[in-house]
Amino acid sequence: MEHPHPSPARVYRHPLVVRATHWIMALSMLVLVMSGLQIFNAHPALYASDASTFGHPLLALPKAPWWLTLPAYQDLADGRRWHIFFAWVFGLCALLYARWAWQLVPNRADLSRILPSLKEHLTPWRLRAERRANPLQKSAYFAVVFSVAPLAIVSGLALSPAIDAWAPWLPALFGGRQFARAWHFAAMLGLLGFIAGHLAMIALTGPLNQLRSMITGWLDVGGAP
Repeated sequence: MEHPHPSPARVYRHPLVVRATHWIMALSMLVLVMSGLQIFNAHPALYASDASTFGHPLLALPKAPWWLTLPAYQDLADGRRWHIFFAWVFGLCALLYARWAWQLVPNRADLSRILPSLKEHLTPWRLRAERRANPLQKSAYFAVVFSVAPLAIVSGLALSPAIDAWAPWLPALFGGRQFARAWHFAAMLGLLGFIAGHLAMIALTGPLNQLRSMITGWLDVGGAP
């Protein structure tokens, strides 16, 4: 059992459940993206209608290279198996993480400090590890945990034939399967954008310190507020 003992220069920031779900979701996200690209390669186009109007796609992209897909060879069935299994893993971990993440809901004081926090983030040399999440972090995590991630999960369920069989109203919520597919793709881009920003902040605020904190729970903050 862990017994945190904070000090002026060291705080216990990440509980065990947060660290465990963080790493499991990171692995799940990697598999979901790679298997998702395997599925997308079967027909790399999106449509702004409930039918595949092949001559007028909303977005048409080249196929992803083999080294970005799972499996690496073209196999739609195996890609779906990987995707569905890790989608359930991601979803269950997201529920556990969301229970803890309620403390990240920005309050009125946080909202009033978003612009100063944004200005600080636009001057990277001023960034440092902090004792608690700042208003910009809270807003970003809140948007991802309670908006983007649920959209990815629900739109993914709407694309599952097994789910559609007993809940045909689910794809209808999105206007049909093709719309659900477009929303699922957009949610993936949103999650990838968040991860890119997340990794950039880790790099700018001490990658070894931040990585250690997500393994042990302890974060060195020096004199940070």
